[in-house]
Amino acid sequence: MSHSSMSYRSVHRRHNSAAVVAVVVTLAFWSSAFAGIRAALLSGYSPGHVVLLRFLSASAVFVVYALVRGVQVPRGRDLLAVAALGWTGISIYHIALTFGELTVDAGTASLLIAAAPAFTALIAVIALGERLNGIGWLGVLVGFGGVALMTVGSGGGHRVTAGAWLILLSAVATAIFFVGQKPLFARYGAIDLTAWFTWFGTLPMLWFAPGLGEAMAHAPGAATWVCVYIGVFPAAVAYVAWAIALKSAPAGLVASSLYLNPLLAILIGWVWLGELPGVWSTLGGVIAVAGVVMVNVAGAVRRQRVRADAGSAPTAGSGQG
Repeated sequence: MSHSSMSYRSVHRRHNSAAVVAVVVTLAFWSSAFAGIRAALLSGYSPGHVVLLRFLSASAVFVVYALVRGVQVPRGRDLLAVAALGWTGISIYHIALTFGELTVDAGTASLLIAAAPAFTALIAVIALGERLNGIGWLGVLVGFGGVALMTVGSGGGHRVTAGAWLILLSAVATAIFFVGQKPLFARYGAIDLTAWFTWFGTLPMLWFAPGLGEAMAHAPGAATWVCVYIGVFPAAVAYVAWAIALKSAPAGLVASSLYLNPLLAILIGWVWLGELPGVWSTLGGVIAVAGVVMVNVAGAVRRQRVRADAGSAPTAGSGQG
């Protein structure tokens, strides 16, 4: 065996190991975010203060990163696009998700968010000119059927809670975010864009700033640290790990790991909070994830240009908490 062949295999193994570690880190942090949000809410923090404290923490992480490594500044119209996507994928998504978890348990919330790729596929058809074959369209319909079951199931099978509607809004917002960011990843690094998305997305959350100091003074210390944790790790570190995973392994293979996210989120919610989704929510979640698998595995017929864009862009919207 030649020295160059051995060197290639050594590098390949290191890349595979990096990808595995990065995926495990990402899944663990993103899956824990749903239970973390619920834990902070149940400890007495208001939803507005939870989301603000979380993203002040995440923004601080990216400020430190920018000071150490520097970040590329979006140019021209890209700056407006990055701002709009930050408001959509960070502000709307996380505000709606956090307020939604006032009445929806962590596991059901993760299942609803797991259905986001069904919305993504539909938006991509309209916005990016992607095409779905028959299996793809069937997958979208199956996914939406699962979403309908989960939405009703979140209210005990008899009614739809306001929280479920808010989390559905989150799913739509993250789908728009995922589709909209694809062209930008051809010009900017994943971590650089995530930093700007986070900073722009945090700005509207300052609306909730009044009373934050008093809330922190009266809240249990553990609840405050939970807010900091879900900001530093699921909202910041996990994005960096996700970028490493995408760089070290095929994007499709890495993205498929997100199918484990709801299962892990349910397990963490059960261990941490003693919560489990109801029967209808669980059944709807299984159906929705099956629809997502149909779309992602066998349902998409993409143009070569779109395929190239997708290979360089994170699919965080389908799994993040």
